[in-house]
Amino acid sequence: MATKAKPAKKIVKAKAKVVAKKAAPAKSAFKAIKLKLIRPVPSDIDIAQASSIKPITQIAEELGIRPNELEMYGPYKAKIKLDILERLKNKPNGKYIDVTAITPTPLGEGKTTTTVGLSQALGAHLGRKVITAIRQPSQGPTFGIKGGAAGGGYSQVIPMEDFNLHLTGDIHAITASHNLVSAALDARVMHEKLQDDEKLFNALCPLDKKGARKFSPTMLRRLKKLGIAKTDPNELTPEERTLFARLDIDDSTITWRRVIDINDRFLREIQVGRGKDEAGHEHMSGYDITVASEIMAILALTSDLEDMRERFGKMVVATNKRGEAVTAEDLGVAGAVTVLMKDAIKPNLMQTLEGTPATVHAGPFANIAHGQSSIIADKIALKLVGKDGFVITESGFGADIGMEKFFDIKCRYSGLIPQVVVLVATVRALKMHGGGPKVVAGKPLAAEYTDENLDLLRAGLPNLERHVQNALKYGVNVVVAVNSFATDTPAEVEVIREAALKMGAMDAVVSTHWSDGGKGAKALAEAVIKAAEKPSKFEFLYPLDTTTIKEKIETIAREIYRADGVDYSPEAEEQIARYTRLGFNQLPICMAKTHLSFTTDASKKGAPTGFRIAVREIRASAGAGFLYPILGDMRTMPGLPTRPVFYDVDLDLETGKVLGLF
Repeated sequence: MATKAKPAKKIVKAKAKVVAKKAAPAKSAFKAIKLKLIRPVPSDIDIAQASSIKPITQIAEELGIRPNELEMYGPYKAKIKLDILERLKNKPNGKYIDVTAITPTPLGEGKTTTTVGLSQALGAHLGRKVITAIRQPSQGPTFGIKGGAAGGGYSQVIPMEDFNLHLTGDIHAITASHNLVSAALDARVMHEKLQDDEKLFNALCPLDKKGARKFSPTMLRRLKKLGIAKTDPNELTPEERTLFARLDIDDSTITWRRVIDINDRFLREIQVGRGKDEAGHEHMSGYDITVASEIMAILALTSDLEDMRERFGKMVVATNKRGEAVTAEDLGVAGAVTVLMKDAIKPNLMQTLEGTPATVHAGPFANIAHGQSSIIADKIALKLVGKDGFVITESGFGADIGMEKFFDIKCRYSGLIPQVVVLVATVRALKMHGGGPKVVAGKPLAAEYTDENLDLLRAGLPNLERHVQNALKYGVNVVVAVNSFATDTPAEVEVIREAALKMGAMDAVVSTHWSDGGKGAKALAEAVIKAAEKPSKFEFLYPLDTTTIKEKIETIAREIYRADGVDYSPEAEEQIARYTRLGFNQLPICMAKTHLSFTTDASKKGAPTGFRIAVREIRASAGAGFLYPILGDMRTMPGLPTRPVFYDVDLDLETGKVLGLF
């Protein structure tokens, strides 16, 4: 006799404090959330869960987003429909501000926290219309070393649990889409080896019950690429049938791997095809982290649904035995990928702790991919804030990779012109660059970092100076934000401030947004407003159409990293020749490099000189629109440490609250 199951313990959803919402027209006056500052500052998750929060419909109303332009994902997050761009197309753009940083310690220097704090200061304290435009974090670092990426202290995006985990499922959609292409590629290679041309054609265009054949939409796109102007399968000649049906992929040129959004080092290199039905088709493959997927890059760089569909079709997975590019369109999978991504293309709307709006969209790493939130989110935000408003976005990691890619890739494709770069610096990082002890995540900082040491700090200033010089090369105004920690002394932060002004920064401001919220970044916000009103003359680092692949790589290495030269492996040389032959030589370059040094050696701190850059291989993201050289031993799949932060993450079964995120 079956025993009766015990009832599951009831989970009571934690109730957020909701700010009262009055009936409002399509656009209502902004209402800030007043922070209740506690000392000592609690953990990020404790602050976030104790915070008041507006219904997302109120955030939308305050921005002027109409109800029919939202797709709700619960009470505190929503997606913005792309139709809004058509309605706002004639509205002037706001000011475009990029937040970047000096070369960070492994702990990070509070770039997202500064981005959020600056936005809170502009919106909640200075009365400016503002939107924070940032990326969705990967679960890799969230459960690995770094933890969450919603900001920190009293400058966060909330609900921070949603922000750091599934949000609205965009990264999961990318994972599924990418791996669908992987499955389609391996299956096609296998089937072509097992079938002759006639069987292939009959399988691709089978007879229906009435004895008729037809091409699917993706097949018609492939026919157009082949120069075959026919829409009836029965009209193809035997030669055209073979050309259409057989991709004839050269196995040795396959570049498309698999992805997962977890730091799983044991998947870096794998052998697939070991099942009994796949005997004889075994081959090596591997996994990258999802945020390194070309599909993620396309999400961040696309302009609309039609453009995204075209880009998916152009993704190169290999070349055929004639040396021609084989794409996702050739595999017949680009349309299905678009269907999986049709909701992910819509930016996510959230809010900060002080009730200012935030868009959260896309999440490419800057050390592997181009490290920017989406062009679509930024374009919507710039229209919503209007000509007197501000959009504060951020570039991943240090300015040598994140900022450079923001300018030379994202701004090139978006056509958007930034007015100001905010360069985040910390006493801690500059002491490390001055020769301080190694900084290790999860271990206490050495006394050199918590005690005043002006000589060590001054020794690290060349790192800040190089980043300031790099930003000025693009013709934008620079404001240095000294993100102040509790152990910093007034003398230390003043050393940085005075030095930054001498280096050419328009202003340098100490900011305490982590402990004080927007109030602590008010002076920084005022400096940014002033800098945004000054003239600037933005220009790219290199032209696209008059430079070779090597010239672009070497320009970045020389002008941004200050390398003496670049060395290419035989594999990279062959890839450069292949991509040039395929016409990819006019694409911008996205360097995959460690974020912990100007060099490819993470242990080289400060502003090193007398080094060379080694290019191990070059991969083509033709759909996204760039080539990415992999420098040194840079990995596209991180690994877990001995003590990952997931040890601290759990669920309170009584309240339903997430525990341990930080």
